[in-house]
Amino acid sequence: MNDKVIISCALTGAWPRKEQNPAVPYTPQEIADAAYASWKAGAAIVHLHMRDDEGNGTMDKEKFKESVRLIREHKDCDAVINCTSSGAVNPTEDERLAHFIEIPEIEMGSCDIGSFNWGDNAIFDNSPDFLKKLCNVYNEHDIKPEVEIFDYGMIGNAKHYMEKGFIKSPMWCELVLGVLGGMDATVENLLYLAQHLPEGTIWSACGIGKAHLPIMYAALALGGHLRVGLEDNLYMSHGVKGTNPLMVERAVRVVKDFGKEPATSAEAREILGIKPFNR
Repeated sequence: MNDKVIISCALTGAWPRKEQNPAVPYTPQEIADAAYASWKAGAAIVHLHMRDDEGNGTMDKEKFKESVRLIREHKDCDAVINCTSSGAVNPTEDERLAHFIEIPEIEMGSCDIGSFNWGDNAIFDNSPDFLKKLCNVYNEHDIKPEVEIFDYGMIGNAKHYMEKGFIKSPMWCELVLGVLGGMDATVENLLYLAQHLPEGTIWSACGIGKAHLPIMYAALALGGHLRVGLEDNLYMSHGVKGTNPLMVERAVRVVKDFGKEPATSAEAREILGIKPFNR
């Protein structure tokens, strides 16, 4: 599997707006349509956030249920479904956990492994107590954590939770660079993080905004996997708005030009230690 690269597509996030790019999906139907099209384009994993009726981030478990149901209505689609554990303003812990408990089709969930100032207007609160609860839910429901690393100190947190048994090997990390409050999206920072991950960690990376391409190329060169999508970046190039499938198609071309192959969803499950898909 050394020649296989997992492409994840983060479809909408909590903050991008249709006013910025009309392709940002809001409704469960739009999210499911984007997920299916992105999977068809070559994404092995689709990462889901939800939006309320005004387009704001929400942790509404019913919207997660509907989006997942609509994705799985496509009988040919075996995309790995990865749902966020954050994505709204000040959600309760129960709201952050409910969909993982109630939706058996969820195979992967984000695990933001530390707290920090998100930009200049909010605290991204991931307390130790919450992280233990989250990891326990993931372990109880056979959900693979996607350990999100925004800064070097979070690698220490991840090692700690691995040593305590909350996160199982092989650990899957997403290195997210370019969020104000975390590490800048530079190749130097990506290299530093990748060199300090625990042995055996499988990792992917994304750069926010205009950093998406430099981080994509660097991640490939360093042996990592890729994340693309409108959650992280709204443009294909300066002034040219993107869509989720177009970003996946470009990632597929880059992977092939690099001499590797995009992993299928089945191959991604095998690489990550996720049980085979069973409809």
